[in-house]
Amino acid sequence: MALPFFYIDSYESTSATLTLNEETSKHVVQVLRMKEGEQLNLTDGKGNLLTAVITSAHKKNCVVQIQAVSHQPQAERKVSIAISLVKNSSRFEWFLEKATEIGVAEIIPLICSRTERQHFRYDRMKGIVVSAMLQSQQTWLPVLHEPVKFEEYIRQTSSAEENGVLFRPTGTSDGSLKLIAHCEETQKNSITNVQIDQFEHSILLIGPEGDFTSTEIAAAITAGYQPVMLGETRLRTETAGVVGAALLCISK
Repeated sequence: MALPFFYIDSYESTSATLTLNEETSKHVVQVLRMKEGEQLNLTDGKGNLLTAVITSAHKKNCVVQIQAVSHQPQAERKVSIAISLVKNSSRFEWFLEKATEIGVAEIIPLICSRTERQHFRYDRMKGIVVSAMLQSQQTWLPVLHEPVKFEEYIRQTSSAEENGVLFRPTGTSDGSLKLIAHCEETQKNSITNVQIDQFEHSILLIGPEGDFTSTEIAAAITAGYQPVMLGETRLRTETAGVVGAALLCISK
């Protein structure tokens, strides 16, 4: 039976013991009713997997002793999804959960011209990403950004390209494949026909309910984004994000 799996904010390799935060301690001691001498797994979301044993089962500051540490390398090819916020925040939360389970490296919430912006509760959203990482037994936590305006994100990627370096998530050193999925009746390739495996990093832009504006699409293409379609049917924003994430990650 797999050991219970928990997240820690940071890990110092010199540490022999760790005190879990109050929320995790409560879950370990009160919810799971774990006791001293029982084992659990921990990860810092940066590839480290720690096996530890409980030495003090306190509901507010549970202490564990580290028994073994291993490091799992991140995938060589990384996927970033830059996706518009949606009116129904629960749908965006669903996207975060599924994209994390699929294995994306980075999520950038976008504010587009047609975005019906909702209050973005970063702590809640990150908590969903953490939970999905643990549920799917991963040790790499996707980088979740604060919302950024579409124009600013395009400017960042465009200016980086002009300097000979494409915008990329932390830890990526080579060029990026930049894609934009939209619904306008213009020339587009199917994402399944794009040579994804030639790039170490792929960025996919997903628009809001109502799609990107023509101006936004033109700005993205000018910045080096290739227009693609994700299938023959029109998808909701959050569904398109999950489908795009799956297609890009499966090809890794």
